[in-house]
Amino acid sequence: MSQTLGLIGSGMIGASVARLAVAAGLEVVLSNSRGPETLADLVAELGGRARAATPAEAARAADLVVAAIPLKACDQLPTDALTGKTVLDTSNYYPERDGHLAELDAGELTSSALMQRHLGGSRVVKAFNNITPHQLFTLARPAGAPDRSALPIAGDDAEAKAEATRLLDVLGHDAVDIGTLADSWRSEPNTPVYIQPYLGELPAMSVEDFLRWTLRNPGIAVPAAQVGELVETAVRRSAGEARLPSAG
Repeated sequence: MSQTLGLIGSGMIGASVARLAVAAGLEVVLSNSRGPETLADLVAELGGRARAATPAEAARAADLVVAAIPLKACDQLPTDALTGKTVLDTSNYYPERDGHLAELDAGELTSSALMQRHLGGSRVVKAFNNITPHQLFTLARPAGAPDRSALPIAGDDAEAKAEATRLLDVLGHDAVDIGTLADSWRSEPNTPVYIQPYLGELPAMSVEDFLRWTLRNPGIAVPAAQVGELVETAVRRSAGEARLPSAG
């Protein structure tokens, strides 16, 4: 897979995707809301296959884009530069961070359907939203490995989902197609496939302590069949009840 991957948002999830992409031989263009100069350390760590740019520059340079940003920042995405691109949306809706959005609280839209509405000229695929950043990295395995994990994806465009599946494969994970963006709630907070299967029993702690704890946890392999079973058992609850990752 000889491609350039653009990252809009280079926090924990974005950095994990970038590390896996560089290790797989992809070119990576990193960006964030604070400017390319703030990414110097990460670029230096990643080496010659990585460079920093503005979000619009990263979008234009990329064959495939990962938007690893909070949902509340979706209106800051460079819509013109993303026209015609497949965009992998890693976001989840957390009202305590994003503020309450009536359409999401009422179940009229999923967060990725909202992202698709904003990015009308792009093809949005929900991906990377149900796993913690460290486990995304540590659980990556070569194709065919018996302990390879899978991640759910959802989208309205078949070719865009095929692109996402190829990227996940290159990065070390199988993909499980769970349907359209309207179905993407099945991998969001409050569902059985969200975070816990990849970590095991979660001790009660603050969000900050939880993230530190995940760095000491090697993670648990969750194969495609198990992901499919977990997704099928999901029962939709109000998205307005979602909380940031922690067991507290």
